[in-house]
Amino acid sequence: MKRRALLAAALLTAGAALAQSGWPDKPITMIVPFPPGGVADTVARPVAEALSKELKQPVIVENRVGAGGALGMGVAARAPADGTTILMTLSSISILPEADHILGRKAAYALNQFKPIARFTADPTVLVVRADAPWKTLAEFVADAKKKPGAYNYGSSGNYGTMHVPMEMLKAAADFRMTHIPYTGAGPAVLALLGSQVDAVAAGPSAVAQQIKAGKLRALAHWGEQPLVSLPEVRSLKQLGYPIAFAQWSALFVPAGTPDEIALKLRAAARKVATNPAVVATINHSGSPVEYLDAPEFQTYWDADAKRMVEAVRKIGKVE
Repeated sequence: MKRRALLAAALLTAGAALAQSGWPDKPITMIVPFPPGGVADTVARPVAEALSKELKQPVIVENRVGAGGALGMGVAARAPADGTTILMTLSSISILPEADHILGRKAAYALNQFKPIARFTADPTVLVVRADAPWKTLAEFVADAKKKPGAYNYGSSGNYGTMHVPMEMLKAAADFRMTHIPYTGAGPAVLALLGSQVDAVAAGPSAVAQQIKAGKLRALAHWGEQPLVSLPEVRSLKQLGYPIAFAQWSALFVPAGTPDEIALKLRAAARKVATNPAVVATINHSGSPVEYLDAPEFQTYWDADAKRMVEAVRKIGKVE
Protein backbone atom coordinates (compact mmCIF):
# COMPACT_ATOMS: atom_id res chain seq x y z
CA MET A 1 0.00 0.00 0.00
CA LYS A 2 2.86 2.34 0.84
CA ARG A 3 4.43 1.70 -2.57
CA ARG A 4 1.15 2.47 -4.32
CA ALA A 5 0.74 5.66 -2.32
CA LEU A 6 4.23 6.80 -3.29
CA LEU A 7 3.54 5.98 -6.96
CA ALA A 8 0.27 7.91 -6.86
CA ALA A 9 2.04 10.88 -5.33
CA ALA A 10 4.76 10.75 -7.99
CA LEU A 11 2.18 10.61 -10.76
CA LEU A 12 0.30 13.59 -9.32
CA THR A 13 3.54 15.55 -8.99
CA ALA A 14 4.48 14.73 -12.58
CA GLY A 15 1.03 15.77 -13.77
CA ALA A 16 1.30 19.12 -12.02
CA ALA A 17 4.78 19.77 -13.41
CA LEU A 18 3.74 18.85 -16.91
CA ALA A 19 0.68 21.05 -16.76
CA GLN A 20 3.20 23.89 -16.62
CA SER A 21 5.65 22.46 -19.15
CA GLY A 22 2.89 21.91 -21.71
CA TRP A 23 3.66 18.33 -22.75
CA PRO A 24 2.17 17.04 -24.90
CA ASP A 25 1.82 20.09 -27.11
CA LYS A 26 1.87 18.30 -30.47
CA PRO A 27 0.64 15.01 -31.99
CA ILE A 28 2.32 11.79 -30.85
CA THR A 29 3.37 9.00 -33.22
CA MET A 30 2.87 5.44 -31.98
CA ILE A 31 5.14 3.19 -34.01
CA VAL A 32 3.88 -0.37 -34.51
CA PRO A 33 6.65 -2.43 -36.16
CA PHE A 34 4.22 -4.97 -37.66
CA PRO A 35 1.45 -4.82 -40.28
CA PRO A 36 -2.27 -4.62 -39.45
CA GLY A 37 -3.95 -7.83 -38.35
CA GLY A 38 -1.45 -8.95 -35.71
CA VAL A 39 -1.43 -8.65 -31.93
CA ALA A 40 0.61 -5.44 -31.71
CA ASP A 41 -1.65 -3.58 -34.14
CA THR A 42 -4.84 -5.01 -32.61
CA VAL A 43 -3.81 -3.68 -29.19
CA ALA A 44 -2.32 -0.42 -30.51
CA ARG A 45 -5.49 0.87 -32.23
CA PRO A 46 -7.83 1.09 -29.22
CA VAL A 47 -4.97 2.13 -26.91
CA ALA A 48 -3.93 4.97 -29.25
CA GLU A 49 -7.51 6.21 -29.52
CA ALA A 50 -7.94 6.25 -25.74
CA LEU A 51 -4.51 7.86 -25.16
CA SER A 52 -5.50 10.64 -27.56
CA LYS A 53 -8.40 11.51 -25.27
CA GLU A 54 -6.33 11.26 -22.09
CA LEU A 55 -3.43 13.35 -23.39
CA LYS A 56 -5.56 15.81 -25.39
CA GLN A 57 -3.38 15.26 -28.46
CA PRO A 58 -3.76 12.90 -31.43
CA VAL A 59 -1.85 9.63 -31.04
CA ILE A 60 -1.29 8.41 -34.58
CA VAL A 61 -0.51 4.74 -35.24
CA GLU A 62 2.25 4.30 -37.82
CA ASN A 63 3.00 0.76 -39.05
CA ARG A 64 6.75 0.62 -39.78
CA VAL A 65 7.11 -2.89 -41.15
CA GLY A 66 10.26 -4.84 -41.98
CA ALA A 67 12.93 -7.27 -40.72
CA GLY A 68 10.52 -9.09 -38.42
CA GLY A 69 9.83 -5.87 -36.51
CA ALA A 70 13.45 -4.74 -36.20
CA LEU A 71 13.02 -1.90 -38.68
CA GLY A 72 10.26 -0.16 -36.72
CA MET A 73 11.91 -0.84 -33.37
CA GLY A 74 15.15 0.64 -34.67
CA VAL A 75 13.31 3.76 -35.84
CA ALA A 76 11.71 4.13 -32.40
CA ALA A 77 15.04 3.63 -30.61
CA ARG A 78 16.62 6.46 -32.62
CA ALA A 79 13.63 8.83 -32.39
CA PRO A 80 13.95 12.10 -30.46
CA ALA A 81 13.42 11.42 -26.76
CA ASP A 82 10.91 14.23 -26.35
CA GLY A 83 7.67 12.31 -25.89
CA THR A 84 6.53 12.66 -29.49
CA THR A 85 7.37 9.05 -30.41
CA ILE A 86 6.20 5.95 -28.55
CA LEU A 87 6.45 2.28 -29.47
CA MET A 88 3.85 -0.48 -29.16
CA THR A 89 5.59 -3.77 -29.77
CA LEU A 90 5.77 -7.44 -28.85
CA SER A 91 8.13 -9.69 -26.91
CA SER A 92 10.24 -10.04 -30.05
CA ILE A 93 11.91 -6.80 -28.91
CA SER A 94 13.92 -9.02 -26.55
CA ILE A 95 14.81 -11.56 -29.23
CA LEU A 96 16.00 -9.67 -32.29
CA PRO A 97 19.26 -8.16 -30.95
CA GLU A 98 20.48 -11.64 -29.95
CA ALA A 99 19.41 -12.99 -33.35
CA ASP A 100 21.50 -10.29 -35.05
CA HIS A 101 24.45 -11.29 -32.88
CA ILE A 102 24.09 -14.93 -33.93
CA LEU A 103 23.91 -13.88 -37.58
CA GLY A 104 27.04 -11.76 -37.22
CA ARG A 105 25.45 -8.45 -38.10
CA LYS A 106 24.94 -5.14 -36.33
CA ALA A 107 21.77 -5.04 -34.26
CA ALA A 108 19.11 -2.52 -35.28
CA TYR A 109 18.80 -1.45 -31.64
CA ALA A 110 19.78 -2.42 -28.09
CA LEU A 111 17.36 -3.07 -25.24
CA ASN A 112 18.88 -0.25 -23.19
CA GLN A 113 17.69 2.21 -25.84
CA PHE A 114 14.14 1.82 -24.54
CA LYS A 115 12.32 2.83 -21.37
CA PRO A 116 9.28 0.66 -20.55
CA ILE A 117 5.96 2.35 -19.87
CA ALA A 118 3.43 -0.45 -19.46
CA ARG A 119 2.51 -3.97 -20.54
CA PHE A 120 -1.02 -4.35 -21.89
CA THR A 121 -1.38 -8.03 -22.81
CA ALA A 122 0.58 -11.23 -22.24
CA ASP A 123 -0.84 -14.09 -24.24
CA PRO A 124 0.69 -17.44 -25.11
CA THR A 125 0.83 -18.31 -28.77
CA VAL A 126 -1.69 -20.81 -30.10
CA LEU A 127 -0.94 -23.57 -32.61
CA VAL A 128 -3.58 -23.44 -35.32
CA VAL A 129 -4.29 -25.31 -38.54
CA ARG A 130 -7.12 -24.98 -41.06
CA ALA A 131 -10.44 -26.48 -40.04
CA ASP A 132 -10.24 -28.88 -43.00
CA ALA A 133 -6.76 -30.13 -42.02
CA PRO A 134 -6.48 -33.86 -41.22
CA TRP A 135 -5.16 -33.22 -37.68
CA LYS A 136 -7.72 -33.08 -34.89
CA THR A 137 -5.18 -33.21 -32.06
CA LEU A 138 -1.59 -32.21 -31.35
CA ALA A 139 -0.61 -35.88 -31.18
CA GLU A 140 -1.88 -36.46 -34.72
CA PHE A 141 -0.09 -33.32 -35.95
CA VAL A 142 3.25 -34.35 -34.41
CA ALA A 143 2.97 -37.96 -35.55
CA ASP A 144 2.28 -36.93 -39.16
CA ALA A 145 5.13 -34.41 -39.15
CA LYS A 146 7.49 -37.13 -37.92
CA LYS A 147 6.37 -39.48 -40.70
CA LYS A 148 7.01 -36.82 -43.36
CA PRO A 149 10.01 -34.73 -42.20
CA GLY A 150 9.99 -31.31 -43.85
CA ALA A 151 6.91 -32.04 -45.96
CA TYR A 152 4.73 -29.58 -44.04
CA ASN A 153 5.42 -25.91 -43.48
CA TYR A 154 4.43 -23.19 -41.06
CA GLY A 155 4.19 -19.44 -41.41
CA SER A 156 5.54 -16.78 -39.08
CA SER A 157 5.94 -13.03 -38.71
CA GLY A 158 9.63 -13.34 -39.61
CA ASN A 159 12.84 -15.03 -38.55
CA TYR A 160 13.25 -15.11 -34.75
CA GLY A 161 9.87 -13.42 -34.26
CA THR A 162 7.15 -14.30 -31.78
CA MET A 163 5.64 -16.82 -34.20
CA HIS A 164 8.95 -18.41 -35.21
CA VAL A 165 10.61 -18.96 -31.82
CA PRO A 166 7.72 -20.88 -30.18
CA MET A 167 7.40 -23.21 -33.16
CA GLU A 168 11.11 -23.94 -33.06
CA MET A 169 10.78 -24.67 -29.34
CA LEU A 170 7.98 -27.15 -30.08
CA LYS A 171 9.91 -28.78 -32.93
CA ALA A 172 12.88 -29.35 -30.64
CA ALA A 173 10.75 -30.65 -27.77
CA ALA A 174 8.70 -33.04 -29.94
CA ASP A 175 11.57 -33.90 -32.31
CA PHE A 176 9.98 -33.28 -35.71
CA ARG A 177 10.78 -31.17 -38.77
CA MET A 178 8.75 -28.54 -40.64
CA THR A 179 9.71 -25.93 -43.21
CA HIS A 180 9.60 -22.35 -41.97
CA ILE A 181 8.02 -19.71 -44.24
CA PRO A 182 8.55 -16.15 -42.86
CA TYR A 183 6.12 -13.33 -43.66
CA THR A 184 6.11 -9.64 -42.71
CA GLY A 185 3.72 -10.06 -39.77
CA ALA A 186 1.07 -12.19 -38.09
CA GLY A 187 -1.70 -10.87 -40.34
CA PRO A 188 -0.05 -12.01 -43.59
CA ALA A 189 0.97 -15.35 -42.00
CA VAL A 190 -2.59 -16.09 -40.89
CA LEU A 191 -3.90 -15.14 -44.34
CA ALA A 192 -1.37 -17.54 -45.84
CA LEU A 193 -2.72 -20.30 -43.61
CA LEU A 194 -6.31 -19.52 -44.59
CA GLY A 195 -5.22 -19.53 -48.23
CA SER A 196 -3.55 -22.97 -47.93
CA GLN A 197 -0.08 -21.54 -48.56
CA VAL A 198 1.16 -22.88 -45.21
CA ASP A 199 -0.06 -25.73 -43.01
CA ALA A 200 0.14 -24.18 -39.54
CA VAL A 201 1.00 -21.06 -37.55
CA ALA A 202 1.71 -20.26 -33.91
CA ALA A 203 -0.06 -16.94 -33.38
CA GLY A 204 -1.36 -14.78 -30.56
CA PRO A 205 -5.04 -15.46 -29.74
CA SER A 206 -6.17 -12.07 -31.03
CA ALA A 207 -4.84 -12.92 -34.50
CA VAL A 208 -6.77 -16.19 -34.76
CA ALA A 209 -9.60 -16.33 -32.19
CA GLN A 210 -12.27 -14.96 -34.52
CA GLN A 211 -11.25 -17.36 -37.31
CA ILE A 212 -11.43 -20.26 -34.85
CA LYS A 213 -14.89 -19.21 -33.69
CA ALA A 214 -15.97 -18.84 -37.32
CA GLY A 215 -14.98 -22.44 -37.98
CA LYS A 216 -12.15 -21.59 -40.40
CA LEU A 217 -9.23 -22.55 -38.15
CA ARG A 218 -8.68 -25.25 -35.52
CA ALA A 219 -6.54 -24.78 -32.40
CA LEU A 220 -4.44 -27.77 -31.35
CA ALA A 221 -2.57 -26.41 -28.32
CA HIS A 222 -1.18 -23.30 -26.69
CA TRP A 223 2.11 -22.31 -25.08
CA GLY A 224 0.58 -20.91 -21.87
CA GLU A 225 0.81 -21.65 -18.17
CA GLN A 226 -2.91 -21.05 -17.51
CA PRO A 227 -6.14 -21.73 -19.47
CA LEU A 228 -6.85 -19.19 -22.18
CA VAL A 229 -9.78 -16.86 -21.48
CA SER A 230 -10.72 -16.69 -25.16
CA LEU A 231 -10.13 -20.40 -25.89
CA PRO A 232 -10.69 -22.26 -22.60
CA GLU A 233 -11.15 -25.62 -24.29
CA VAL A 234 -7.65 -25.61 -25.83
CA ARG A 235 -5.05 -27.51 -23.79
CA SER A 236 -1.52 -26.29 -23.10
CA LEU A 237 1.62 -27.95 -24.38
CA LYS A 238 2.60 -28.69 -20.78
CA GLN A 239 -0.69 -30.55 -20.30
CA LEU A 240 0.04 -32.48 -23.48
CA GLY A 241 3.51 -33.55 -22.38
CA TYR A 242 5.82 -30.84 -23.70
CA PRO A 243 7.31 -28.66 -20.90
CA ILE A 244 7.63 -25.43 -22.88
CA ALA A 245 5.96 -22.04 -22.59
CA PHE A 246 6.03 -18.79 -24.54
CA ALA A 247 4.25 -15.48 -23.98
CA GLN A 248 3.58 -13.04 -26.80
CA TRP A 249 3.13 -9.88 -24.78
CA SER A 250 2.41 -6.38 -26.04
CA ALA A 251 3.83 -3.31 -24.34
CA LEU A 252 4.42 0.40 -24.66
CA PHE A 253 7.94 1.90 -24.69
CA VAL A 254 9.62 5.27 -25.24
CA PRO A 255 13.21 6.08 -26.22
CA ALA A 256 15.49 5.66 -23.19
CA GLY A 257 16.37 9.34 -22.94
CA THR A 258 12.76 10.46 -22.55
CA PRO A 259 12.50 12.70 -19.45
CA ASP A 260 11.11 10.96 -16.38
CA GLU A 261 8.33 13.54 -16.02
CA ILE A 262 7.03 12.69 -19.49
CA ALA A 263 7.30 8.95 -18.81
CA LEU A 264 5.36 9.41 -15.56
CA LYS A 265 2.52 11.22 -17.29
CA LEU A 266 2.43 8.61 -20.03
CA ARG A 267 2.33 5.87 -17.39
CA ALA A 268 -0.58 7.60 -15.67
CA ALA A 269 -2.45 7.84 -18.98
CA ALA A 270 -1.67 4.21 -19.82
CA ARG A 271 -3.01 3.11 -16.44
CA LYS A 272 -6.32 4.86 -17.15
CA VAL A 273 -6.47 3.41 -20.65
CA ALA A 274 -5.91 -0.12 -19.34
CA THR A 275 -9.04 0.19 -17.19
CA ASN A 276 -11.13 2.03 -19.79
CA PRO A 277 -14.20 -0.22 -20.34
CA ALA A 278 -14.27 0.42 -24.09
CA VAL A 279 -10.58 -0.44 -24.50
CA VAL A 280 -10.87 -3.53 -22.31
CA ALA A 281 -13.93 -4.71 -24.24
CA THR A 282 -12.25 -4.18 -27.61
CA ILE A 283 -9.06 -5.99 -26.65
CA ASN A 284 -10.98 -8.78 -24.91
CA HIS A 285 -13.15 -9.22 -28.00
CA SER A 286 -10.03 -9.71 -30.11
CA GLY A 287 -9.02 -12.66 -27.91
CA SER A 288 -6.25 -11.01 -25.88
CA PRO A 289 -7.46 -9.95 -22.43
CA VAL A 290 -5.74 -6.99 -20.81
CA GLU A 291 -2.99 -8.03 -18.36
CA TYR A 292 -1.65 -4.65 -17.36
CA LEU A 293 1.69 -4.09 -15.63
CA ASP A 294 3.00 -0.65 -14.75
CA ALA A 295 6.62 0.18 -15.59
CA PRO A 296 8.40 -1.08 -12.42
CA GLU A 297 6.61 -4.44 -12.39
CA PHE A 298 6.87 -4.72 -16.15
CA GLN A 299 10.63 -4.04 -16.03
CA THR A 300 11.08 -6.99 -13.65
CA TYR A 301 8.93 -9.21 -15.87
CA TRP A 302 10.73 -8.04 -19.02
CA ASP A 303 14.19 -8.73 -17.60
CA ALA A 304 13.28 -12.33 -16.72
CA ASP A 305 11.44 -12.96 -19.98
CA ALA A 306 14.28 -11.51 -22.07
CA LYS A 307 16.72 -13.89 -20.42
CA ARG A 308 14.52 -16.88 -21.34
CA MET A 309 14.12 -15.64 -24.91
CA VAL A 310 17.86 -15.15 -25.41
CA GLU A 311 18.42 -18.74 -24.28
CA ALA A 312 15.74 -19.96 -26.72
CA VAL A 313 17.30 -18.06 -29.63
CA ARG A 314 20.74 -19.47 -28.86
CA LYS A 315 19.30 -22.98 -28.99
CA ILE A 316 17.71 -22.26 -32.38
CA GLY A 317 21.03 -21.02 -33.71
CA LYS A 318 21.70 -19.49 -37.09
CA VAL A 319 18.73 -19.21 -39.45
CA GLU A 320 19.32 -17.77 -42.90
